[in-house]
Formats: sequence, C-alpha cells, structure tokens
Amino acid sequence: MKHETFVFRSRFPFPAETVFSWHERPGAFERLTPPWERVQIVSRTGGIRDGGRVSLRVKIGPFRRIWIVEHRDYIQGRQFCDVQTAGPFRYWKHIHRVEPEGSGACVLEDHIEYSPPCGELGTFLGGRIIQNKLTRMFAYRHSVTLADLKAHERFQDRAKKKILLSGATGLIGSGASAFLETGGHCVTRLVRRQDQLTGNAVLLPAPTEPEELSGLEGFDAVVHLAGENITGRWTDAKKQKIRDSRVLGTGRLCQALAKLDSPPRTLVCASAIGFYGDRSDEILDEKSRRGEGFLAEVCQQWEQAADAAAQAGVRVVNLRISVVLTSAGGALAQMLTPFRMGFGGRIGDGKQYMSWISYDDVLSAIQHALETDDLEGPVNAASPNPVTNDVFTRILGEALHRPAAIPAPAFAIRSLLGEMGEALLLSSARVMPRRLMDAGFTFRHANLQDALNHVLGIKRGDES
Repeated sequence: MKHETFVFRSRFPFPAETVFSWHERPGAFERLTPPWERVQIVSRTGGIRDGGRVSLRVKIGPFRRIWIVEHRDYIQGRQFCDVQTAGPFRYWKHIHRVEPEGSGACVLEDHIEYSPPCGELGTFLGGRIIQNKLTRMFAYRHSVTLADLKAHERFQDRAKKKILLSGATGLIGSGASAFLETGGHCVTRLVRRQDQLTGNAVLLPAPTEPEELSGLEGFDAVVHLAGENITGRWTDAKKQKIRDSRVLGTGRLCQALAKLDSPPRTLVCASAIGFYGDRSDEILDEKSRRGEGFLAEVCQQWEQAADAAAQAGVRVVNLRISVVLTSAGGALAQMLTPFRMGFGGRIGDGKQYMSWISYDDVLSAIQHALETDDLEGPVNAASPNPVTNDVFTRILGEALHRPAAIPAPAFAIRSLLGEMGEALLLSSARVMPRRLMDAGFTFRHANLQDALNHVLGIKRGDES
C-alpha cells in the first residue's frame, strides 16, 4: 500500500543529546501541541520508549475521535517513533529523528507516512488540506522547541528545582507545568480538595489542621496561580468568589508556608495589571500608584496576602499579569469567532490601551522570576509594546484576513456586561515591564503581529 509522506526539518544550534532530552521529558507533548488544536490526553504510559502509549481525544471537524499511538523504534539520543493503533487515519507512522551536525548543532526531522481515511477519495479530497495542516503544525512545534531550549539554556547552570504549583489545571498553570518540566524541574500540583489528590499532587492543609503541613516541606519554590475566573457578570456573589479565591486562598497558602521548618526560597504569586485601574494613556510601571475600582482593590489585597511568606524569609514575586494571548482560551479565544465571521471591531472608541503578553512569554516570565534571585515584589508581565484597542482589533483583523469594521458601542458593553465589561473591556492600562527588562528578560514576542501569528499559526499571505 502506498502512503503519503510529509517531512519537516530544522537546524538547531544545540547538541543532538540536548534536543532529544527535551523531547523525552514530561511536558514535551503539551508544549508541542498547538493552541488551536483541540487535543485532550485521555491516558499516557511509558514515555517515548518502546511500548509507551498515548490515548488522545481529538477534534476533527465537528466530531471527536479517540486517537491511540504506540511508541516504537526507540534509539537513545537519536530517534523515537509513534504508530497509530486506533484513530482517524488508515495508517500513521511518525518518526522523530535528531541528526548530529558536529558537537554543537543538530537537525530535527519529523518524518510522517500516512494514509487518509476513505482510500483514494480521501487522498484526493483531503491531501492538500492534510499537508497544509501538518506544515502549520510542525512550523509551530519546531519554533516552540527552539525557543524553549534557548530559554532553558540561560539557566542551565542553576540547580533543578522541586516546584509546588497551584492552579495547575488552569490555562496558565497547565502551560507553566509543562514548560518547567521540559527544563528539568520536578513539578508537584497543589490541590485544595481530597478528590483532586491524584498523581503527583499534595493537599493544602486546612487552617484547622496545622499538623498536616508535612506535605508542603521540601520544595525549593512555589508558583501560586489559583483563582476564580473573573469573566462573567459581576454579581455580589461572583465578586466575593473572585476576592476570596485570591485573597483568602493566597493568605491560607502563605500562612502555611511560613509555619514550615524549611520554607521554600521563592514564591511566585500571580497578580494582575488590574492593580492600576483605568489610567487613560498614562505610562505605568511597578512604581505607579494603585488605581481605583474593584479589581485594583482585589489586586492590592491579593499581593498583601503574601506578606506572611515574605516575613518568613521567602522571596516573593507578585507577577502582575496582563491579557495573555493564546487561541486556547482567554480573551483572544473569545474574540476569534466573531472576527472570523467578519463581525469584529473596536470596543467603545478604541482609544483605551490594551496591555498584553504572549502565552509563551508569560511562562518564560514565571521561569525568570523563579531563577532571578534579586527580583522580588511587583513585576509586570506585559509586552513592552501595549497598543490601543483600535490598533489591536485592526491587527487581529489583518492577521485573519477579515474586516474589523463593526464596533461594539460602549453603552452596549455596559448594558450587557455591567461592571465587568467596564473594568475589562473599556478601561485603559498602558503598562510597561520595567523590572523584567531591567532583570535581563528577553521577550519571544514583543510585537503584537508576531505574537498573533504565532498563537494563531498563521503568517502573512496565509488563509485563515
């Protein structure tokens, strides 16, 4: 039987062993999955060595299918292979090769042989679509692999850490776990309920059970990202959940850390640029005063809740996170459908500043905060190039090859979404990452157009 072939090759300025080791670590599959692909891991056993198996739930058009692959033909430091045993293709074999080029470089090759479903008809109807989809996917995968290797190289002389991570199932937390694991760190999930205590996880003890603190001992660092989702109409009950999940949750964790015999050296605790409130076109950095409004108050209390850890000698970084750009979730994902349908446009008059950061850059900012010993206190996680909403929507429309000419009037936003719409969509915050840049942080995507092209898997001239 004749199969179709796809090959994608890239040269990497790293030894073959380094590139291969990255693929072998936990988290590599998650890092390699493009954000626009709806893929869910159902089960996974055995890693990439012979006999390892991965069961995935994938979306193909309007349908969901189970795709099971088995790893074979493993060659230490050079090759591994996955072969479909059940799934959407008639045949699928993917060979991952790492070919040395001297001692300090290599070529990463993805070689795929496949047969679409429905025989020759499937090849005729879907051949070009499959090839284009694979090209888009592997361009993303190789780009992420190279950028991750460069990020980890910066701290390669530092000891690997045992890291406790809260909010590990969230949008940022899941990515942070995968990214840190591919850097060689050991990540343990911090959970709040007994029914969540599966796999590599520990339970945060209740305030009434201080004797149960032993599970928190032995960690070098903690990354605290847990918090109630702020989207949705802000009823009094919703606002209380938002406040309590951040302020009380952070306070409970930090009080527990302060009681440990050996507290962690570092706590990276999420905060948000909501701290600055609505500030028009004022340029804001970490020295700027707190703004007004519900979010500003919550952010201030959120950061203050970490004081118990700081008083116990823990280096605390309050990472003020801006709008995180990824097509996997969050604000951008919600914008994509109306924009792709041609109904996108500015919000209000479009003059309000949007401070943003790419998904990969916020993960790198977490790593940078963990590894930079003299960085503490508030740190803005935002691109150095904030833009107005009018500019943002225009660039998004251009990236998708769609008009962005249908504005959403401010009165409609206020009427439909109330205080939440006012705070998240109509307020203006022109935030600069002064402390990150002073600490030598390098952005992968400082430019909005580059960031959107990356997270959407498109480039100029592509059809969306």
